[in-house]
Amino acid sequence: MRIAIGSDHAGFLQKAPIIEHLRSLGHEVVDCGPATDARCDYPDFADKVARLVASGKADRGVLICGTGLGIAMTADKVPGVRAVPIQSVEFARLCREHNNANVIGLSGRFVSLMDNEAIVDTFLTTEFAGGRHTGRVEKIMREDDPDFAGVPADFGM
Repeated sequence: MRIAIGSDHAGFLQKAPIIEHLRSLGHEVVDCGPATDARCDYPDFADKVARLVASGKADRGVLICGTGLGIAMTADKVPGVRAVPIQSVEFARLCREHNNANVIGLSGRFVSLMDNEAIVDTFLTTEFAGGRHTGRVEKIMREDDPDFAGVPADFGM
C-alpha cells in the first residue's frame, strides 16, 4: 500500500519512527514533510497528504499534529477525503469499517508512539464493511458536490 504521511512540528518526532514502522511492514511511504521540527502550519502538510489520497496517488494518509484534530479537519476539506482524528485502536477499526476513512489524524502530544503505531496498523488492515454503511458513506461524500443543496431542514424558521 502507498501511504502519504505528513505532520507539523508537534507531530514531527513521531513521523520518522512511524515511517520506519510502515516501511518495515512493506508499505511504500511518501513523506510530505516537514523536514525539521521547526514551527510550521499543519494545514500545509494536511493539504499535501489529502490531495495525494484524493487523486489516487496514495492509498491512505497519515497525519500527525499535537492533537490530530486540526490536521484531520483540514484534510477533510479536500474533496474525496474522509479524514478523522483517531486516538484509539477501536476508533481506528470503526472509522474504516463504518466510514471507509482514508486519512487519519494522530496526536503526537497525547498518544504514545507505540499506541499510534497500533492505531496505524489497525487503520491499514481493517476493511470497509460495506452493506448498510455504503449508503451512509455515499451521503457523506455528497457534501463534496458543490451542486448538493443540503438536506432540507424545516425548523419553523
